[in-house]
Amino acid sequence: MDLLLLEKTLLALFSAVVVAIVISKLRGKRFKLPPGPIPVPILGNWLQVGDDLNHRNLTDYAKRFGEIFLLRMGQRNVVVVSSPDLAKEVLHTQGVEFGSRTRNVVFDIFTGKGQDMVFTVYGEHWRKMRRIMTVPFFTNKVVQHNRQGWENEAAAVVEDVKKNPEAATTGIVLRRRLQLMMYNNMFRIMFDRRFESEQDPLFNKLKALNGERSRLAQSFDYNYGDFIPILRPFLRGYLKVCQQVKEKRLKLFKDYFIEERKTLMGTKQTTNDGLKCAMDHILEAQQKGEINEDNVLYIVENINVAAIETTLWSIEWGIAELVNHPHIQQKLREELDTVLGAGHQITEPDIQKLPYLQAVVKETLRLRMAIPLLVPHMNLHDAKLGGFDIPAESKILVNAWWLANNPAHWKNPEEFRPERFLEEEAKVEANGNDFRFLPFGVGRRSCPGIILALPILGITIGRLVQNFELLPPPGLSKLDTSEKAGQFSLHIAKHSTIVAKPRSV
Repeated sequence: MDLLLLEKTLLALFSAVVVAIVISKLRGKRFKLPPGPIPVPILGNWLQVGDDLNHRNLTDYAKRFGEIFLLRMGQRNVVVVSSPDLAKEVLHTQGVEFGSRTRNVVFDIFTGKGQDMVFTVYGEHWRKMRRIMTVPFFTNKVVQHNRQGWENEAAAVVEDVKKNPEAATTGIVLRRRLQLMMYNNMFRIMFDRRFESEQDPLFNKLKALNGERSRLAQSFDYNYGDFIPILRPFLRGYLKVCQQVKEKRLKLFKDYFIEERKTLMGTKQTTNDGLKCAMDHILEAQQKGEINEDNVLYIVENINVAAIETTLWSIEWGIAELVNHPHIQQKLREELDTVLGAGHQITEPDIQKLPYLQAVVKETLRLRMAIPLLVPHMNLHDAKLGGFDIPAESKILVNAWWLANNPAHWKNPEEFRPERFLEEEAKVEANGNDFRFLPFGVGRRSCPGIILALPILGITIGRLVQNFELLPPPGLSKLDTSEKAGQFSLHIAKHSTIVAKPRSV
């Protein structure tokens, strides 16, 4: 740092201390704030809490301060709720008041300051984007049109694994092949396109850029500069890399996929059986002036991250738990064999006849929730919650993982036990009918992708268990299921090598 920048930083720090003390005294008279650790001027609770606001750390604070608490992270107020009743207040009862999104400096870059659907503020733009995305992506008609494609992609995974001699002996990193499957599932819907193999150069370029985007966005490493603006100059290099990755991704989306659909729309209006792909619907909305070109690009950005990655994480978690619990894997296999019979590979309509498979999927989503804090909410105006005052533009985190893993609400929650959803929790569904279990959120800002994720999870896990005995690699009795948490994500830290021994079906 040069002397001029150091001088400006120190001056800003001194001024900010004075202003923060004055504001703190004024606000102390106005607000009855939620409990929390005592903050210091400028830094707030940053030195006590650090950058890593993952679900387990926030659970520890909930045990100290209660079901609602406040962290002052530099200039940002972070309110964390950890009870079903308060989750209902945020997501449902006061869904309008808390219906906006807060973005940090990195998500501002990757979403064009909220030009997408997921991170835009609650209002007319969000309603318009939600409406435009619902018809081509999130309806039963879309599921029925695409389910055979999902089944074919799962069948292709099975065939490729069977052809790989290492799969049945030393094992393979199954995630790599499942990643191709998930890209094909979503790119079929978006663009009526698929990638032929893991070696496809365009697939690898896309996968690398999406992976870099996720690494940069989900890291906790940049929190200090987001919380404390006077430290933001130290993020210049980081934010520059984010901008470069964003520009490369959007250019790839446009040049290789969107422009192709524009050309085809002028000659061949529909896919072979008469239903347009999602991008055709979205481009029509652009032609009508409802959205602009940037909105189109950021819709593709959302699907590449929100739909592909989160479902892949859940599949990977589910497989790892089945490998580590062979009796559960065998019980699931017996259900598949008994209900479907020899030679019948599971299809989407079969899932409703397979309660234990549904329970395995729900238990995976409960114990290994892909978005454990949901996507952050925000109140645009001063609000009330749990008897406390919530200052305007506070970041509201719902610790959905703790709601689903709190021993006060669940029997032995640390256990992977699908039977709970057939016994004491038989009425609990993944759609948010019980505020203890919110893997997709609930209310206005819930994840609409639930309608795609649940059948894809059922088909994929079902096909793998039908066709293979899934085991840890030689020399290991269990897979390593250590967690890797991000800003609001949770995935397995180490992509496991898995032995897949073919069965006769």
